[in-house]
Amino acid sequence: MAQFSTPPTALPTVLTVPGLNGSGPSHWQTLWEQSRPDTARVELGLWSRPLRNAWVTKLDQAIRQAQAPVVLAAHSLGCLAVAWWAQLSGQPYGWPVAGALLVAPADVDRHGAPMELQGFAPTPRFSLPFPSIVVASTDDPWVSIERAHSMAADWGSHFIDAGPQGHLNAASGIGWWEEGQELLERVISASGDGHGHVRLPSDARSVLAINATDAAQGQFLR
Repeated sequence: MAQFSTPPTALPTVLTVPGLNGSGPSHWQTLWEQSRPDTARVELGLWSRPLRNAWVTKLDQAIRQAQAPVVLAAHSLGCLAVAWWAQLSGQPYGWPVAGALLVAPADVDRHGAPMELQGFAPTPRFSLPFPSIVVASTDDPWVSIERAHSMAADWGSHFIDAGPQGHLNAASGIGWWEEGQELLERVISASGDGHGHVRLPSDARSVLAINATDAAQGQFLR
């Protein structure tokens, strides 16, 4: 999957990466796609019976077709597709994927995980080659807060505890999810300087850390 072209000097394209069964009309991913001109969905296909290699291939195609740096906004099993793509792609730091917001990653390694998830096991354990934030809920039925925190540590991601909000999906009642939009903007800010230049990893971490500290005064970290 290697061999990437030279980064263009353009603002990022946001690609949403849904999980099992896709994202319905009231899911925040769908609402973002409808309201943000910079945002589009990755059509992974096989939504109800996902295959890891097929999803990774579809994601790779979408990333390569983008005419700008890519920021991924993934949910649930989509987070595992992103992690597997990052492990298999061999991309250099910050290009073509410039950053990722990883929301409620599914725990594909847990005992009794549904068959649809088991094909994505084991969860990749390495530092992602782009700045990222993992957001998780304290009462998510698909992943414990402790497991989500461990995944964030393995991926080198900043971790945010969103409190008791279920699977952070349409059933959680978060709608357009304004707080998620703020987190997405943090990732975009950490990914580059707005002029086509990738931030150094240390600078990206500083940007996310500063913003994470600000967020601690709000409703995320409690």
